[in-house]
Amino acid sequence: MYLFSIEGGDGSGKGLATQIVHEVLESEFCFKSVEITAEPRRDHALGRLAIDSVRRQTLTPDQEAGLFAADRLDHSHGWILPRLQEGRAVVSGRNIHSSLVYQGIVGGIGLERAAQMNSAALIPDLCIWVDCDPEIALERIRKGTLRGLSSKEEYFETSELQIRIREGYRQLLSGELEMPTPFDMGAILGPISNEGTQENLRSTLKNAIRSFMNSKPIPINVEMEEIDQFQISTMVRESQNQSTLPDIGIEPSKTKLEWLEGLAPWRVLKSAQESHNKGLRSMDKGHQNYPKNILNHSMSSVCGTLSLINSAEISELRSSMGPVRSVSKRHTQRIISFLKELGWVYRRMNLVGREAPKSHLREELLSFGKLVLAIWPLRREISKWQSNNPSTHIRFFMGQMAKSGRHERALMDTISRLSILGSGLEGRSPPETIESLVDWWLGK
Repeated sequence: MYLFSIEGGDGSGKGLATQIVHEVLESEFCFKSVEITAEPRRDHALGRLAIDSVRRQTLTPDQEAGLFAADRLDHSHGWILPRLQEGRAVVSGRNIHSSLVYQGIVGGIGLERAAQMNSAALIPDLCIWVDCDPEIALERIRKGTLRGLSSKEEYFETSELQIRIREGYRQLLSGELEMPTPFDMGAILGPISNEGTQENLRSTLKNAIRSFMNSKPIPINVEMEEIDQFQISTMVRESQNQSTLPDIGIEPSKTKLEWLEGLAPWRVLKSAQESHNKGLRSMDKGHQNYPKNILNHSMSSVCGTLSLINSAEISELRSSMGPVRSVSKRHTQRIISFLKELGWVYRRMNLVGREAPKSHLREELLSFGKLVLAIWPLRREISKWQSNNPSTHIRFFMGQMAKSGRHERALMDTISRLSILGSGLEGRSPPETIESLVDWWLGK
């Protein structure tokens, strides 16, 4: 979903920063996985050609830059993009900003020329600039441990060059030089000094990554809706692989095709909200900070995810949410506790071993859970519509959305989700047009 790049001069600590960013993303956020890569690619023919061109110094600056661009283009679309589309995070040691600095500024071909050569490459969502005094960096490079791990012989390891590289990063990433399009779309973090202890670097990076992720930025290279649909498709396939209980051939309720239980979608939504309101009234005032609307992001995500998985402890639940519907660990725990008291979720301890208790969505709420996944693109519009039309019945919502002509993308995304989840109604195919989506909402 997000591409993170780690930039800086040779020996600045990019490798360590890459590992720290990987650890933070993997331990605290809901990505399918967090992948590490680097450029140029030493394990790929194009990357090796680019590295050799620097080592041998037989090509013109333009030719050398072309090899780095070719490696990056292949890497972007052949390796990185498919992973982003699956909801993974990718942390890349060096990316486009390296070419802009090394070939564009230091190499002399110019920023615009370097950007033009790389114009089809992916754009890092966040570029993390690690800075270090060149003398300290060169000392690190000369040490046997770093030399053995990073094999830096392809670079001219002189103080003069490293000073020029550091200055190039400063000019480009501080905003002194204008970032060429389209690479001005990504966020830049830094300079982050790596002249102190590893713990200082770790603390700074951890806080920075948390700040970036908690701002919920829209990914640059992929569509959030496509990522979430992929995540839902994965959960549906996994549930279908367990479509019958062993030896007795009973279909679990979570895999039923008629998951709306014969009710119109608007009725399911209305019934769930009434149940929620009744539960809130019965609770003490200590729950006043819990969601008042069932279409709240965290409540919708937890209920929707649990509707497609048999049971889950907190880490499993968050993993199944994926990055689009992600909820923090602490808040997930609070929502599960709230749903338990509301009577929507029950928890069971594993009788064998010491596993954490697993949460189950009650069977009578499964229709709501799947429905909220289907109408996820319309959640905010439904809430806004209800606020603006308090006297109008919810069954009229979809028709009015269709007539307005302002929400075609969200309506079509809902249709795409129903093609994955099924219509939920017996003998009815998923809607394929906005008109048939309105009929589906009405239960026709």
